[in-house]
Amino acid sequence: MKLHELRPAEGAVKERKRLGRGTATGQGKTAGRGQKGQWARSGGGVRPGFEGGQMPIYRRLPKRGFNNPFKKVYSIVNVERLNVFEDGAEVTPEVLKEKGIIRKIEKNGVKILGEGNLEKKLVVKAHKFTKSATEKIEAAGGKVEVI
Repeated sequence: MKLHELRPAEGAVKERKRLGRGTATGQGKTAGRGQKGQWARSGGGVRPGFEGGQMPIYRRLPKRGFNNPFKKVYSIVNVERLNVFEDGAEVTPEVLKEKGIIRKIEKNGVKILGEGNLEKKLVVKAHKFTKSATEKIEAAGGKVEVI
């Protein structure tokens, strides 16, 4: 196969309708725009969301909520998810992402929560820890480090 032999798949490319090219085509004269009126005119029609003068839906429905620019967003990991690591391993946000425990490291980092039990002795480095998570990691013989 050569570059000049490449063709799109059968039926993938549709020819465009040539409007207003004589009555025999079926799309002559008015070219599918019907008779007279706003939609038949060039540049005619109404803006998106216009409902003929009726109060549009985007104005009938109330506005709700807001986005707090000061909100802190953390990637959350429960203590029991850390059991996948070997004893004595160092757990960092990058390692958690690599293992697929978190999808992405959020803008404020990683927060470790205390749900479940930890059986491994780990050195956990994260941006924030709950009290119960700290207790469980240290009870298992591990160490907590705030980045």
